[in-house]
Amino acid sequence: MAEAEARAWRTSLQTLCSDFFRFTWLQLLSSVFGIAVFLILAFTRVVEIPGLPRYDLIFILCLAVQWLMVRSKMETWDEVKVISLFHVIGLILEIYKVHHGSWAYPEEGYLKVAGVPIYSGFMYAAVASYITQAWRRFDLSMRALPPGWLAIGLASAIYINFFTHHYLADFRWWLMAAVMLIYSITKCSFTVNDRRYWMPLSMSFVLIGLFIWVAENIATYLGAWKYPDQKFAWTMVHQSKISSWFLLVIISYIVVAWLKNVKADGEA
Repeated sequence: MAEAEARAWRTSLQTLCSDFFRFTWLQLLSSVFGIAVFLILAFTRVVEIPGLPRYDLIFILCLAVQWLMVRSKMETWDEVKVISLFHVIGLILEIYKVHHGSWAYPEEGYLKVAGVPIYSGFMYAAVASYITQAWRRFDLSMRALPPGWLAIGLASAIYINFFTHHYLADFRWWLMAAVMLIYSITKCSFTVNDRRYWMPLSMSFVLIGLFIWVAENIATYLGAWKYPDQKFAWTMVHQSKISSWFLLVIISYIVVAWLKNVKADGEA
């Protein structure tokens, strides 16, 4: 009996390790575009092309990566459409935030709109790219989802609050509480090595938001943009930004889920 239990324990441990490594590998594959953006930021810190501003070079290289991903079939055209939508949504938010002094893009560039380089939209596109690819690679499935109208209304309220809190009260904490309440019973299941796992959807929002905050620290260190307290020297991005990214992940998830439902209804 002891030998059988030891064998079962070793089998379980091997399975867990195998699934963990597979999970990590799929996460890396889903993050390819975001990783590429970091590499581009690092590359353009040390390599200059005469007559071509760094911001414009970043934009060109991001486009090249996007083309390569589609060409290699790492990304589908449907995913490109979602990413393009987030590029526009992000660029609009960037223009507004820069205008209000939340952060800045101090370097020169030809491809700028109202002081914001067009490449900045790729930061939001990278989040959308991760979500759409992870959805496909892990075969994500949600249970006990809130009604569509409630989810869309919540996403709209979160996005609007990013703009209005400069003039009105900041409702982010109320919105975060609403998210935790509305999605309190929603479970996200995913497949690794033909085995299904699940976790609370709200927990995945928190984990992704935390990961993006870490990524934001790397991006600002590489000079992607600058917060006011980073004007003269880099400092760590304040932890309060985690809540902002948490809310942005909610918007990203809800929009991606809505677009997938629209596509599914169209194919029905």
